[in-house]
Amino acid sequence: QVQLVESGGGLVQSGGSLRLSCAASGSLFSDYTMGWYRQAPGKQRELVAAITRGGNTNYADSVKGRFTISRDNAKNTVYLQMNSLKPEDTAVYSCNANLGIINRWGQGTQVTVSS
Repeated sequence: QVQLVESGGGLVQSGGSLRLSCAASGSLFSDYTMGWYRQAPGKQRELVAAITRGGNTNYADSVKGRFTISRDNAKNTVYLQMNSLKPEDTAVYSCNANLGIINRWGQGTQVTVSS
């Protein structure tokens, strides 16, 4: 079974950048669709960005042009580069690995953007 560990969260000023990483253990990483989700206090979890095994990506409208998802299958890692951060990006960001009936989550990492 795949296990996911996120890193790279923290406190940043508005307009700043962060890069999140999600390291996966286990086999078949390259077959998974990988996604980054976030949940802000009092709000539902939402998809931020996803990347398929073939490298196709999709983004939430709120982050298009600012965030970039990428994957390195040789390192079993998926990244989320976040630029031009806004206070409304503040949330717990979680990594997800999906392969049909297999769906795994990381523990999450806090991102806080100060105004």
